[in-house]
Amino acid sequence: MCHVTPMAESPPLRWLYLDLNSYFASVEQQLNPTIRGRPVVVAPVDTDATSAIAASYEAKAFGIRTGTKIYEAKALCRDLVVVPGRHEEYVRFHHSIIAEVERHVPVTAVCSIDEVACRLLDNENGIAEVTALAARIKAGIRANVGECLTSSIGVAPNRLLAKMAADMQKPDGLTILEAGTLKARLSLLKLSDIPGVGRNMQRRLAAAGIVDMARLLDLDAREARTAWGSIWGERMHHLLKGEDLPEIPTESRSIGHSHVLGPDRRHPDRARLVTRRLLGKAATRLRRADRRAGLLDLYIKGEGSREAKGPKWSGHVRLPQVMDTITLLLALETLWTRMRAEFPASRYLQVGVTLSDLADADAVQLNMFDRNAALDSGAETRRLGLSRALDKVNQRFGRDAVTIGHDAMGAGRSSGPRIAFTRIPEIAEFHE
Repeated sequence: MCHVTPMAESPPLRWLYLDLNSYFASVEQQLNPTIRGRPVVVAPVDTDATSAIAASYEAKAFGIRTGTKIYEAKALCRDLVVVPGRHEEYVRFHHSIIAEVERHVPVTAVCSIDEVACRLLDNENGIAEVTALAARIKAGIRANVGECLTSSIGVAPNRLLAKMAADMQKPDGLTILEAGTLKARLSLLKLSDIPGVGRNMQRRLAAAGIVDMARLLDLDAREARTAWGSIWGERMHHLLKGEDLPEIPTESRSIGHSHVLGPDRRHPDRARLVTRRLLGKAATRLRRADRRAGLLDLYIKGEGSREAKGPKWSGHVRLPQVMDTITLLLALETLWTRMRAEFPASRYLQVGVTLSDLADADAVQLNMFDRNAALDSGAETRRLGLSRALDKVNQRFGRDAVTIGHDAMGAGRSSGPRIAFTRIPEIAEFHE
């Protein structure tokens, strides 16, 4: 089904945005025919205390959403199927989908594990042309990747509007936003339908008297900038008018991993091993990106109950711009000791580490006139050489073929790559 507005002269339709529907759950249904057509949620670990990371449309019909506690989801739907996430499969299907889309139109940007954006050429941006193109993409994914994998497609004058259009009809929709009726179509949406406009921004806009989309669209560029409190308001004004502005390049400012612990790994000693494993993975990614980190953050969430959420703790330690695993693990031990002294929880639900204050490896220079720095440089070179050697061994022989410190409780097997929707793990990460 396609919602189309009357043809406008300018700006032309320039972007096609594809958003896969209930992606993780759809992959699980594709892999397991016995759960097709049934309410399915994907969970990070096999415990009712965790939350759904994806829900099929059959599950959504019962009010189950991403973030719903598993025990709550089971209460809403007695026949619910709960499956543990298989993130390597989601990445494998992702690459197959990208390849299929590329058969029909070049992919300009991979926006997340389940979203891509494609810039349209002049001979592709008519209503008939984009309608046919969208149909070919959808049919190609069903035929060549999997019949359970549906998508919603948005077409608009710029990438932001195309993404918003893709959200307007789910599942399996096609929405085309033309310039001539943008204001009328967008006025029907909520401010929260604009990507990046969360609760904090809604409060800021409300303080400026902007409580709905119609009022926002009535602002001029100067007023939008004032309401937003930054140049982003002016940029948003132009985007919502249909202007196709160049994307502002972004660079990753942190590298991190977190993990929801299974019931048998929530004791502090076992949680520590998982945390060390997560930091080792982050360190490997840091070296692959040829970057150094100057800050290590540790995050712990204690086990709660159905009546109350668990307590949280976070802390950080400064680093001398490093990229070797040994130095990072020593810093983690310092943080862990501090956390144990300050944090009362006896069982942990979630652990996470983040490396930030990143710099290119070759941009970090030591003071050659400082003898201690020179000695430290020699030790750091040896530690880095060992870390790189471990990377190669584990890449060749499989995850945890060699580790620093013992892994007797199998921490590595409980902390494989997980997918943040905006970051797609490299296949190599599933073997590290």
